[in-house]
Amino acid sequence: MGRYPKSERSAALIVQSALRVLARKGHARTSLHDIAVEAGMSKGAVHYHFPTKDALVRAVLEHACDTVARRTLEAWSRGNDPLSALRAAIEELWRVRAERTDEVRVIADLLAHSQHDATLRPSLADYYRYAAAQSHEHLMKHLVAAGLRPRVPAELLPRLLLGLLDGLLMQVFVDPDALRHEDVVAAVLAIATALFEPATP
Repeated sequence: MGRYPKSERSAALIVQSALRVLARKGHARTSLHDIAVEAGMSKGAVHYHFPTKDALVRAVLEHACDTVARRTLEAWSRGNDPLSALRAAIEELWRVRAERTDEVRVIADLLAHSQHDATLRPSLADYYRYAAAQSHEHLMKHLVAAGLRPRVPAELLPRLLLGLLDGLLMQVFVDPDALRHEDVVAAVLAIATALFEPATP
């Protein structure tokens, strides 16, 4: 049996194919064979780049998290003042979830599956740490610029924001018409700003 050229291009193709299959079928019902078929490769070629399904799922999760993080990071730079930048970021944080992209579907599926599969938890914990650190950095920068300080521990703020948005996302998965985009953004913005008070009375 010949060896396959180990290239970034073929590895990226496998990750993209795995993302699509995992988004359609979920972690529990996806096999390496399914991913190989989607990629137009042999199962051996997939194994060459990713020896196990777990290794491939970690690569897919990293790709999905990077994609979501890039979109959010770009949103923080919008707006002419700190509060409009916060609104733009919340809009994008919700939009990327409400669109139910393949990346978001995979993250949500893996989160649910991690209740029974502890091997998924470290990668998902890394995702939340990174997302929380990114949100904390920009959230604090913009709200401090607006003359506000947090009413709760600052490190808790991004976790609350992400938890609220991810909880709403799970409701949208089961009841797609339950929430209007503008209502969610207005409510989350109101909750976020309520967690701050003027820095100087």
